[in-house]
Amino acid sequence: MEKFNEIISGSRLVLVDFFAQWCGPCKTMAPILVTLKKEMGDNICIIKIDIDKNNPIATSYDIRSVPTLILFKNGNIIWRSSGARPLHELKEIVLQHI
Repeated sequence: MEKFNEIISGSRLVLVDFFAQWCGPCKTMAPILVTLKKEMGDNICIIKIDIDKNNPIATSYDIRSVPTLILFKNGNIIWRSSGARPLHELKEIVLQHI
């Protein structure tokens, strides 16, 4: 959890994908997030948190469904959404906060 807090506390945008291996929509999000990273480059850091393997982190952010995406900047949540999201929507959200 200490490393997680260190990552989200930076000035760069960090998009956290809370997911589970058994989740169909989570599998749909994986290639979308890869494309988002390619298109946004160093403007964003994307990390994936498996809720089954990292339950304390998931619990601390009240993750009740997957996928849940949370965008952090300077340790603060600036956007949060549950469910799969299309690439164009994620890009628009990231661009608003760069």
